Amino acid sequence: MPPGASAQPASTPPPVAGPWSGTAGAGLALTSGNSDTLTINLAFDATRDPKTRNVMKWTGLFLRGKQDDVLVANRLSLAFRDQYALGSRSFLFAQTDYLRDTFKLIDYLVAPTAGAGYKLVDAATTKFAVDAGIGAEIEKNPDLDARTSVALTAGEKFEHRLTPTSTIKHAATGLWKANELSDALYTFSVGLGTKISERHQLSVDVLDTLKNRPPTPATKKNDLALVTAITAKF
Repeated sequence: MPPGASAQPASTPPPVAGPWSGTAGAGLALTSGNSDTLTINLAFDATRDPKTRNVMKWTGLFLRGKQDDVLVANRLSLAFRDQYALGSRSFLFAQTDYLRDTFKLIDYLVAPTAGAGYKLVDAATTKFAVDAGIGAEIEKNPDLDARTSVALTAGEKFEHRLTPTSTIKHAATGLWKANELSDALYTFSVGLGTKISERHQLSVDVLDTLKNRPPTPATKKNDLALVTAITAKF
């Protein structure tokens, strides 16, 4: 080193991200006065991506609400997906979905399926993928035996980063009984997430669930929910 020259500190490489990532969030809404309401929601997603062809993801959402001490919402949905990349855009997947919804008279609905998909857009700011598969559906309703049938599924997922701190997301899925296509379950979601700190985000989502053929004529086909939550990354 020449005389009088100052030593420059060696640059530290950024830490290597581990295979696990995800978020966990919770939301609470309270009103009082003419009516007293209490609504809570809990959600999580966890992804294991070892930077190979195989990615696994777990998701869950719990909604529960009361109005004047009367239960008005009680829903739990869980999903696991194992996705294997065939190339830069095409992939195979196997997944299992679980739903329990008191007001749709679904004690449980389990749907293990497998299929293929394609990433129509896979850019840094925008991602859009579609998939389709086949499997089984096991549904149990109150006072009825569980029923099993061959099932068909299709879905699409869109994500776009509006700004460095905000992202809009959309997803839609359909699950049909192969022997009776009019008996279907559709889910739709659209949401906006905004960073409020390095690890925390405020999210607002609209969730729509439609069961085309509910167990009884008195059961409404469609349920709409507005979910707001603070989520933390891990």
